[in-house]
Amino acid sequence: MHRIPFLPNIEVINILLPSFSILLTRPIQLLALGFGSGLAPKAPGTFGTLAAIPFFFLMLLLPTWDYLLTIAVCSALGIYICQVAADQLGVHDHPAIVWDEFVGLWITLIPLVFLGFEWHWLLLGFVLFRFFDIVKPWPISYFDQHVQGGLGIMLDDIVAGAVAGICLWGAMTLL
Repeated sequence: MHRIPFLPNIEVINILLPSFSILLTRPIQLLALGFGSGLAPKAPGTFGTLAAIPFFFLMLLLPTWDYLLTIAVCSALGIYICQVAADQLGVHDHPAIVWDEFVGLWITLIPLVFLGFEWHWLLLGFVLFRFFDIVKPWPISYFDQHVQGGLGIMLDDIVAGAVAGICLWGAMTLL
C-alpha cells in the first residue's frame, strides 16, 4: 500500500486486483466489494448482482415504504462508500466495486414489492438489470460518461435499475 501524493489521506490498495484481506480490515471495502462478490475474476458485476439477491429477500420482510427508504439510504450511503473505495483502489469505478449493482437490482425489483413476488419475475428483473447495466443505452450511458466520483459510480446503476424496473413492471402488468 502507498499514499497518493496529492491526496495525503488516501491509501491506495492494489489497483489491479484487490485481495480478500482488505474486506476484513476495511469495512468500506467490505460493502463496496459486495461482501467479496466483486472479487470474482470474471463478471464481478454479475456476481455482485447475484450477491444482492439474499439481501433482497431480507428486505422483502420490510413494509413497502421501509423497502423504498432502505433503497434511498443505501443509494445515498453508496455515493460515499463507492467514492472512498475508488479512492483507496486508485481507480474510478473499479470493476470490483459492486455496491452500485446491489442498489440497482433492488431498484429493479421494486415491482415485486408492489405486485407480488414470483421466481420468474425475479429472474427477469435480474436479466433486465444486467442487460441495461452492461449495454448502457441512453440515458444510462450519459450518466456513466459524464458524472464522476461516487455519484457517477452509483448513478448509472440507479438509472439502469429504474429503466429495468419500468420494463419489469410493464411485463408484470401485461403478461
